[in-house]
Amino acid sequence: MLVRQKIVAIMLSIGLIILIFELVRRRKLREEYSWLWMMTGVVIFILAVWSGLLVFMTRLIGAALPASTLFFFGVFFLILINLYVSVKLSTVTDRLNKVTQELALLRDRVENHSPRKQE
Repeated sequence: MLVRQKIVAIMLSIGLIILIFELVRRRKLREEYSWLWMMTGVVIFILAVWSGLLVFMTRLIGAALPASTLFFFGVFFLILINLYVSVKLSTVTDRLNKVTQELALLRDRVENHSPRKQE
């Protein structure tokens, strides 16, 4: 990896880590989701500093170029993010359905069991 590429990768990883901290501090990103993004920043930093690890991983998975390895792991990471968000979305949808049903039951109870005004 060229020195310029290392510097850019290190700067991007540090920038990502700072951005994640700032988003959590401003309550734009919940702590439960920040760990995955923090790990991403740390992994990018490690691979930028220790490029021999990237070459080793490239040989290990049988890729032709280190860039192919990065692309492979990037796509794998996006698949994991999508799966995680899908699980969270399913949980929230189930909770919303339950709350909606409970609200309908309470509304029915109030409307049918409360004294009505006589006209």
